[in-house]
Amino acid sequence: MKELFDFILRFGNLNQQQMDFIAEKATEISLSKEEYFSEAGKIAKQVGFVEDGILRVCYYNNKSEEITKYFIEENNLVVDLESFDNQISSSAYVQAVTNCKLIVFQRKDWLELLQTIVGFDAIVHKIISRALMQKVERRSPLVSEDATTRYLKFMEIYPTAVNRIPLSYVASYLGVTQSSLSRIRKNIR
Repeated sequence: MKELFDFILRFGNLNQQQMDFIAEKATEISLSKEEYFSEAGKIAKQVGFVEDGILRVCYYNNKSEEITKYFIEENNLVVDLESFDNQISSSAYVQAVTNCKLIVFQRKDWLELLQTIVGFDAIVHKIISRALMQKVERRSPLVSEDATTRYLKFMEIYPTAVNRIPLSYVASYLGVTQSSLSRIRKNIR
């Protein structure tokens, strides 16, 4: 729980009573490797904070190929925001890449926190803005670069995750085949 509050307090201030109220609404869950936090076709019902582990956001394209959009590491919030906020079916899967421990808030509890704690909505807005900026910063350079440069950039973006993510997911994220990725890794060493 300490990591969650360290994270939240980087974006605004809360008093002890407010933090106690947040803690009351939280539950800890574990996800096994490859288990889903949320699924395409279903409405996202929870917001999570990754205490330990890595998740990925993925979808299937029109050729039924699995595409990894991005990864979510420790000390970050995880939610399919569009589905959660608008109560519509999700178009993506959020899946555990490793065994994960999360602090989770059900939608009704999250909404109660936003309505009850003065300034919490501003904190959440800052967190969401940062996450969207990160997503753009992480994706943009990958679009125009060659595969080797994309892999080097990936290692820069996810330095602690690179050896914990299966190569198939990394290849999907980079938009290359697994054999191409193996060649790239071999040439870098």
